[in-house]
This record gives sequence, C-alpha cells and structure tokens, in this order.
Amino acid sequence: MSLPSHVYLSPGLFGFSRVGSYDYFCHIERGLQQRFTQAGRQVRLHIVDVHPTSSIRRRAARLCEVVDQTVTPGSPIHFLGHSTGGLDARLVASPSMNLTGVQNRAWYPYLRSVTCMNTPHYGTPLASFFATVSGQRMLAAVSALTIVALKFGSPPLALTSSLVAAFGQIDRAFGIELRLLDSLTERVVRLLEDATSSDLRTYMGLLRSDQGAIIQLSPEAMDLFQAGVENNPHIVYQSAISYAPTPALMHWAKIFRSPWNNLSAPIFSTLYRLTSLEHSTYPCAPPGDGVESTLQSLFGHIPPSFANDGVVPVRSQLWGNVVWAGLGDHLDMVGHFGERRPSVERHTDWLCSQADFDRTRFDSLLDAITTGILASENQ
Repeated sequence: MSLPSHVYLSPGLFGFSRVGSYDYFCHIERGLQQRFTQAGRQVRLHIVDVHPTSSIRRRAARLCEVVDQTVTPGSPIHFLGHSTGGLDARLVASPSMNLTGVQNRAWYPYLRSVTCMNTPHYGTPLASFFATVSGQRMLAAVSALTIVALKFGSPPLALTSSLVAAFGQIDRAFGIELRLLDSLTERVVRLLEDATSSDLRTYMGLLRSDQGAIIQLSPEAMDLFQAGVENNPHIVYQSAISYAPTPALMHWAKIFRSPWNNLSAPIFSTLYRLTSLEHSTYPCAPPGDGVESTLQSLFGHIPPSFANDGVVPVRSQLWGNVVWAGLGDHLDMVGHFGERRPSVERHTDWLCSQADFDRTRFDSLLDAITTGILASENQ
C-alpha cells in the first residue's frame, strides 16, 4: 500500500485553526478528504495552528514544526495556504529559506506542491490601514466578528452596530474621524470579549501581541519578500484567485431585506474600498506586460485595476499556475458562503459581498486544487 499524502492547511488574515468547536478550514478539509477518497488515495489533513498576525517568518517556522511532528517519513507533502498562509508555504518551500530554530528538514525532498488561495503575493493596501492604531483596533473587531459569525451563523446584531457606524465614517471621509473609529471599535471589542469564550479572548490577545505580518503585507514590504523568496523548480506552484463585484448602490436593495446583511454589507464595502487604494510606486501586481492578457484568459474579461476580494487585490493573487479564477470574496473561497437552499453541511456567509459564490463554484474550486495536487505526485 502506498504511503498517504499529507496536506497542511495554513490560515491567514482573519483566519484561525480552531476556536472552540469551530474549524476555519472545515469545508476545505471535508472537500479534500472526499476527493482523495474518490481518487482511491489516502490523505492526512493537518490544520496548522499558526499565530494569526505574527511575522511570515515565525509563521513559516511553525509550519515546519507541525510537519516535523506529523509527517510519515517518505510521504508526499503538500501545502495549502489561504491568504497569508500562502506566503508561509512559499517561504518554507524556498530553497533559500532560513528560519530561526529550523535545523533539519528531512522531509523537504518530499514536498510536492504549494497551493495559494487569495494570497497577497504583492501586498495589499488594507495592511497599510491595519498597521495604523485605529486599523489595529478595527482588525481586532472584524476578526472577532468573523469568528462569532462563522461559529454561530451571525454575530449578535447589537454588538455590530458600533462597528458599522465607524465604517460609515470611513466611507465618507478616509482618516478624518479616526478618533471616533478608535473609540467605537474599542467598545465593540470589549463587548465581544465579555460575551464570548476564553478561546476567543486568547485569539484576540494574540492579535494584539504580535502584528508582524500586518506590516509585512504592505505593498512596500512585499517588494522585499519577492526579492528574497524563490521558487523551487521541483515543486508545483498553483493558485486560486477571485474578486468581488464593486459595491454599488444598485446592490443594496436586496441586501437590506436581511437585518444581518444590512450590517454586513457596509463593512464589506469599506474593506473593499480600503483594499482598492492603489499604490503608484508599489503596485500590487506582478511586473511585466502580460498581466492583463493573463486576466483576460482567466476571467474572459479584464477586471478593473482596483478589483479585489475585500482583502487582497486580484492582481496580487497571481502566482504560479492559476488553476481556478472566478467571482468570490476572501471568505467565500474557504467555504464560508451563503446557500440558497438548506443542506446537511452548513455554510455561513459573513461578508455580504454580492459575489453570489455558491456550492457549484466551491466544488469546481476544490476539484481544480485536488487535481493539481494529485498530478504533482506523478511528476
């Protein structure tokens, strides 16, 4: 019998391994398991419990540690990273990797593929905002709301009103009402901490204690990452990319039918606008003249220059062989999307982006990723 494949799932911005009884990657994990079984292959899936906002280097060292502790000697190894998790995977896979405390990677020759989902390879303007004092508070509030929403279906509406008010101020005038934003965000975080589990409070503490990755995800910092991290020619690099429709007034009529959507839509709209802020000197896109033609071939059209998934610009997500491209927001891509009809497997749509991501798209996304992973074992 052949050795099982080991797939390591690494979360990124707004992501977590497990909080309470809820796994961030539960839908990806279940989908990959089904597809490997259907292909007659054994697989062991590992959720990497990395610090949510620690530096990429520290997160990559933790990924190495988890592989050391869990891999079957000689088994093929695959990394799948969502958002910042894709950068962790790229750093570990790089032949020039140098991580403090990582001495021996006996398993490195068996690393077969790196899959990046919605990864900010060239940075994201949102990180520049989150690096500010007010942005740090906002990141904490949105992260807490994400966990509560995915675990319980939606956050308590009363706890969200202050955050929506703060986002409304940003929407009207960037940077003018930051003191009000700071005050309101602190209130929301305090309420959430008082109302939720010790696991969530621990997670929130981690966000405050180390925000190295936030600084590193800025367009300027990712320029240096690209210079120092190289591809391994013996490893398959593949990516899945998406963007959401531009928030516009014509979308809101149907959104306002739901009390939760009424609160979620303005939050997503502001995240989208912050991510849309283009950097003239450090564009969040690959260099060269072939980017637009690549996007044309992937989407059948060229997305606007500011197109993003609410967290990462779509051009920043381009890396390696793009195996899937379509409409979807940052959380849709890991299975956190709304469903029009009930199903045994509950999906929760926390970011109301109007991308209309559904199970059909999610299945095609997982089919493409799994096909690429299995094909890498035959090369």
